[in-house]
Amino acid sequence: MRHYDLTPLYRSTVGFDKLFSMLDTVTGPDSSTPSYPPYNIERLAENSYRISMAVAGFSEKDLSIEVKENALKVTGEKVIEEDEKEKDYLHRGIASRAFERQFQLADYMQVEGASMEHGLLHIDLKREIPEAMKPRQIEIRSSDRDNDPTVIEGSKH
Repeated sequence: MRHYDLTPLYRSTVGFDKLFSMLDTVTGPDSSTPSYPPYNIERLAENSYRISMAVAGFSEKDLSIEVKENALKVTGEKVIEEDEKEKDYLHRGIASRAFERQFQLADYMQVEGASMEHGLLHIDLKREIPEAMKPRQIEIRSSDRDNDPTVIEGSKH
């Protein structure tokens, strides 16, 4: 994998340091991301997204979802109950190992909710841009000096 030097961009930009550190993390030499549990990220609408994680063998009480600043952290830790300890498995192929998966969220992304269905954990996200940040039309007024009451005829200002 190629490593890109972003140093020249640091010198000519202001306020993009968070983006550059994310790029460094993703493209860095030790960017081996864990593959468990597998997940999908899908766009449902222009500002609506869903993360689906395969968490077979986990129940709602075994999972934790936390949002802090622009990071979404999903943690799973299977609590082994007494009847599970007594079972004698010949083959145990359903993974139930603990995991922690973190996603960086863009600005204004909000977690709307989470649900479990058929062994999949669905996390619904929506981008909600504040009214102050949305584009708005600006009225253009005429600068007609004839209608301006402060302009007195014959004065040279």
